[in-house]
Amino acid sequence: MSMCPAWPLKSKPMEGRMSRTAAREVAVRLCYSAELSGDWSPARAVDFFESEYYATLCGEDDLFCKEPDAEQLAYIGTLFAAVAEHKDETDGYIAKYAKGWTLPRISRISLAILRCAVCEMLYLNDATSAVAINEAVEIAKHYEEPETVSFINGVLGSFVRGELENP
Repeated sequence: MSMCPAWPLKSKPMEGRMSRTAAREVAVRLCYSAELSGDWSPARAVDFFESEYYATLCGEDDLFCKEPDAEQLAYIGTLFAAVAEHKDETDGYIAKYAKGWTLPRISRISLAILRCAVCEMLYLNDATSAVAINEAVEIAKHYEEPETVSFINGVLGSFVRGELENP
């Protein structure tokens, strides 16, 4: 059962269908928001997609101007739930492969990107590791400097080599 409500919500129609890439980025933003507030509850995801709130996001960021269909809402909700449920384990992997960095030193948006990618690889089995890493890197390019994007790529690549290819 998805944590997100069925679409369409009671808002004005938006422009077109959301892509899977955009759905990943929305999941990252939802995780970022949860990290900032400290609220990882399922209600957080439901509130995020409340029609009036979500419609205001479209005015602030084009990412939110395409509406997620039921499949994308389920994906976003599932990824958010995986990150919320496995945050401590995921953070352990990130800390292990972020050589010379502590979690508090990693920006919150980078941490959200890393958590989503690691959870997608471990728990969603919906995309290959290469796709999950590539998507994470592309999302990071919207928010971070090139050095940080390289850092994210390195952490995720090391995670795959250390945990998935040679467990």
